[in-house]
Amino acid sequence: MKDIVITGMGATTPLGGDLASTWQAMLAGESGIVRIPEEWADEIAVKIAGYVKVDPSEKIDRVKARRLDRNTQLALIAAEEAWLDAGLALGEDNPVDPERLAVCLGTGIGGLHTLLGNWDVYKEKGARRVTPFTIPMLMANASAANVGLMVNAAAAVHAPVSACASSNEALALAVDQIRLGRADIIVAGGTEATIHPLPIAAFAQMQALSRRNDDPTAASRPWDKGRDGFVLSEGSAVLVLESLEHAQARGAKIYGTIAGAGVSDDNHDIVQPEPNGNGQSAAMLKALRESGLSASDIVHVNAHGTSTPQGDMTEAGSIRRALGAAADRVVVTSTKSMTGHLLGAAGALETVATVLALKERLVPPTINLVDPEEGLGIDVAANEPRPLPEGDLAALNNSFGFGGHNVAVALTNANINR
Repeated sequence: MKDIVITGMGATTPLGGDLASTWQAMLAGESGIVRIPEEWADEIAVKIAGYVKVDPSEKIDRVKARRLDRNTQLALIAAEEAWLDAGLALGEDNPVDPERLAVCLGTGIGGLHTLLGNWDVYKEKGARRVTPFTIPMLMANASAANVGLMVNAAAAVHAPVSACASSNEALALAVDQIRLGRADIIVAGGTEATIHPLPIAAFAQMQALSRRNDDPTAASRPWDKGRDGFVLSEGSAVLVLESLEHAQARGAKIYGTIAGAGVSDDNHDIVQPEPNGNGQSAAMLKALRESGLSASDIVHVNAHGTSTPQGDMTEAGSIRRALGAAADRVVVTSTKSMTGHLLGAAGALETVATVLALKERLVPPTINLVDPEEGLGIDVAANEPRPLPEGDLAALNNSFGFGGHNVAVALTNANINR
């Protein structure tokens, strides 16, 4: 089975405009959550969110940006960073055979701002004022398609949509495509931009969001007794994946390996996780089997950990069940405590954080964990980064989504020095 290596990474998040600033903010335990500055927040019970730290107009040509939903703008920013980080070029200098290059980029919702914005235009000004770019801007595959155009991908462009598991599912699909021989190199990850009054009002009506409006930086607090829901954020994270042979042939630097992935479904409820976490455990166990790893190989889990009362404890139990006694030696963290929840982009961002944690042997903290739930059963890196041991290391990154989607990705640093 082919080894799949990571040769480039990029991100734009509530913690930083690029991957380097995001990672440094994670290690420093900073929060990217702020009060929503728009007036519409006055009418909604939830008034906090996580905005990206970059203005897309500074990164993308203004005329081009007008024809792209914010969801796609963020994807292009992260994808370009990842592509260049992989030592590759764009345009005429792009050295990759397009017939061997693919894209797998997930999103939970897609071009929400375009859909709702043009519906407002239709109602207020009539059908003739609706932009003819509405459909190519709002469609869920728009970001993947535009990234494909940017890097000149012709092997395939995929756009998994599985709620908050979308981008981890994109990574799992990318691994499959390379191992099946359908591509040598794939740009994979996720993007989301849904800070808008409708989704915030809708999530608030579900009692899913934190209402710690007067203390935004303390609002996302996975496994803390005082947690009251997640914080909606926006952003994008993208990785460049290659077969080891392809990466070695072009002399690429290698961050680490995606050793395998596991996918399952709860088959229980459209929004609630299966209370015993059996589906989540199944995804983790499948990832271990596919990667050839055992529970004792795992030193770190970047958890889904959204800061919802039920979800956090269900995941803690599912980690314990999947890893057994080996869970005692595993450092768990939730970087959502700092970034908030990027929905369809969350899995890719947390995979990037996991790769860097293995590479630098340092797990970023779970901030705001001051009063842990009793009987948690997992070792969380509370409020301070946690060092990892020397040698070859392996980790899991979990993503779970409405609809019962569960995806776990197994990562190692084993190929860094090959």
